[in-house]
Amino acid sequence: MAVKMSKKAASIDMTAMCDVAFLLLTFFILTATAKIPEALPVDTPQSTVQTKLPETDLATITIGKGKVFFDLKGREIRKRALELMGQKYNVTFSQEDKDKFALMEGFGVPIQNLKQIIDMKAAERSKAGQPGVPKDSLDNQLAQWVQNSRLANIEINQKELQIAIKGDAKEEYPSIRKVMDILQDQKINSFSLVTGLRGKNF
Repeated sequence: MAVKMSKKAASIDMTAMCDVAFLLLTFFILTATAKIPEALPVDTPQSTVQTKLPETDLATITIGKGKVFFDLKGREIRKRALELMGQKYNVTFSQEDKDKFALMEGFGVPIQNLKQIIDMKAAERSKAGQPGVPKDSLDNQLAQWVQNSRLANIEINQKELQIAIKGDAKEEYPSIRKVMDILQDQKINSFSLVTGLRGKNF
């Protein structure tokens, strides 16, 4: 007489795997940094060039919608450039202003209104409707930002500041040409053009 063995469904204890999954999830959440929205988002032209911009000694001029925004790498460089601009335009910035400015992304306001942008939170700045850094011949603050940033970079890092232009693909050429002319007036004939990566067609 054959004896039938009762079959039991195999079970796997998933407790340990769930613990590991939640530990990994917690780790990635805590170590991730939130992406700060760009002050002036632009749709850059496409290119197959993969050269990366330097992490230091760099100023980025963003052009889009007829506006110009300015950004500068390095906290101490930013502080010193702000001091020099304050002296030039007789605008006083507190130490707290300088510390906040050192942590900011790009900005696009006249120096006289910069303190209002500094006092805002990052999310508010992107919605503030900044009019752009003045670049007209009568009030060419962009040229002054470039010049004083170069002085600050040489003073602190003993290196020449690199310039990158990030222009919207739909931007009118005269706006970009105006910025290039400002750079060439300061004998800056070498600068980078920021583009988006495009796949190569074979």
